Amino acid sequence: MQIQFERSGGVTGIGLTVTIDTASLSAEEARELGGLVEAAGFFTLLLENASPAPGNDRFLYIVTVEMEGRRHTVRTGDGAVPTSLKPLIDWLHLAARKAQRRKGAR
Repeated sequence: MQIQFERSGGVTGIGLTVTIDTASLSAEEARELGGLVEAAGFFTLLLENASPAPGNDRFLYIVTVEMEGRRHTVRTGDGAVPTSLKPLIDWLHLAARKAQRRKGAR
């Protein structure tokens, strides 16, 4: 499974992106991530989830999952993240921050 995650917007406008291939994760991390995708019902989520109160300081999240020949992308704003998707967004956000720190350490 491959997941692309992008966060943009916010007060500072600093973007955050990461691409994760579960083949590069530990077995435990890959199971956890797969479970989050499944628990989110990711492939049944709407492509767009509009934020009820758009604003310049809100984040926009774009998540694309490729798994078993399927590919699905979800775009959602801060105020419209489906409850089932929140744990996956949180996991990906942490992974993106870790990747950003590793790049900065070089």
